[in-house]
Amino acid sequence: MTAPATLAIYAGAALAEILGCFAVRAWMRQGASPLRLLPGLVSLAVFAWLLTLAPSDFAGRAYAAYGGVYIAASLLWLWLVEKQRPDTWDMSGAMLCLLGAALILFAPRSA
Repeated sequence: MTAPATLAIYAGAALAEILGCFAVRAWMRQGASPLRLLPGLVSLAVFAWLLTLAPSDFAGRAYAAYGGVYIAASLLWLWLVEKQRPDTWDMSGAMLCLLGAALILFAPRSA
């Protein structure tokens, strides 16, 4: 699988996970209708399904690499949805995490 395809899987998974978690947060902390949980649960199921498509022989490695993408996507959510611009520390941390994710996912492996 190519790097852009892998990134697309992880980006879709991150969006689905954030949407699902945000639905629960809206219900629990913002007084939203419990009906908001239904699309949230579907979104979390889509997240789990997408992670199974990640190109790794081991689930733990796929999940670890996804973690970096999730962090960057969460900061995009912070900026675009919650209207709070990430600061230099946020962006620096996200870049470190993305570098770590790339090392985990794309490093050459011996058999």
